Amino acid sequence: MSLAEYADRNRLHRVGARPSLPRYLADAWGRRDFAIAMAKYKIEASNQRNRLGMLWIFIKPTLNALLYGAIFGILQGASRPENFPMYVVIGVFLFEFFSTSMNNGAKSITGNGALVQSLAFPRITLPVSTVIQQLMTLVPMLGVMVVYILLLGAPITVEWLLMIPLVAVFTMFNLGVALIGARLTVHVRDLTQLLPLFTRILFYTSGVLFSIETILASHPWAIALFDYHPLHEVLSIARGALMPGLDYDPMYWLYFSVWSVAVFVAGVLFFWSAEERYGRVD
Repeated sequence: MSLAEYADRNRLHRVGARPSLPRYLADAWGRRDFAIAMAKYKIEASNQRNRLGMLWIFIKPTLNALLYGAIFGILQGASRPENFPMYVVIGVFLFEFFSTSMNNGAKSITGNGALVQSLAFPRITLPVSTVIQQLMTLVPMLGVMVVYILLLGAPITVEWLLMIPLVAVFTMFNLGVALIGARLTVHVRDLTQLLPLFTRILFYTSGVLFSIETILASHPWAIALFDYHPLHEVLSIARGALMPGLDYDPMYWLYFSVWSVAVFVAGVLFFWSAEERYGRVD
């Protein structure tokens, strides 16, 4: 009798074997308190290292909005969108949520090698905790963003409530991206060196600082392609909800919801299928 047959007869399971997907997700749900506690700890730890602490959560995107707004405001000249300061603030603050979720989520396994090797738990907890951390950071950022928008002259409307479901769907999308990135960087560590470049490409091609319809007015086929760009969709919805007189295609809700569900499901399956490999992180 082979060892495999003996183990099967006696219902012995290989240590570290990947469980079924339903059991895996149930185990991960059971660790939700750990994921939340880890997210809170990382926020506190990162702030303790800085003299200004939590203020950097507001200062960093504010400085980015001022810097990029000044530079691209001058470069665009008369082609700037209406209410350009408001336009830039919304774009920069929301893109910050995506970029930190993607970059930190991609490093969530490789950056916690000792934890992964020493404890048995669903590894999906780590990228989930990272996105929870970024969501916790986003909430006060949104408060500051709203203050800026009010100071810039935007009236409060009932459409502002659309930000609640939008942030929920956006979080699902970011989690899927983080899961895909977390597995890829385990297989190819060098990808972490390319993440900043990839982030910059997305930053400059998703309409964070300029109006796609204005810049590409002479290329209608390119504008049509941007209708299916997930980051352009989420920024357009947010601006349409918060900024006065700015319209967007309502179909963006459908498109971005499909993107979010597809990326999330693909991320979960892609990450789970390599669960056995994460314990061998160097």
